[in-house]
Amino acid sequence: MTAELAIALPGVVLVLLMLLTAASAALTQVRVADAARAGARAAALGEPAEAVRATATRLAGAEAWVRVGEDGGFVVVEVRRELPGPLAVLDLRAGATARAVPEPS
Repeated sequence: MTAELAIALPGVVLVLLMLLTAASAALTQVRVADAARAGARAAALGEPAEAVRATATRLAGAEAWVRVGEDGGFVVVEVRRELPGPLAVLDLRAGATARAVPEPS
């Protein structure tokens, strides 16, 4: 029984590490998408670009890159962030773009 456990344990640990890494990547993508949506809502309500960036950065994390712009009558907020943990070595990023119609003032 001990020999079988010694052979199987590294495989179990590797699978667990892969699951935790995938969960971390998924959580980062959700945070980035939420940040883009919140930023687009703030921009649509007429908030200045710096306030929109602050909102998106607060939700996505300090490492996030945020761009606020306009595209054909829409406000556009783009948020990008490198994935944490072992996936950072692969230079992978989570990203999201949200568009909203500006509210009349």
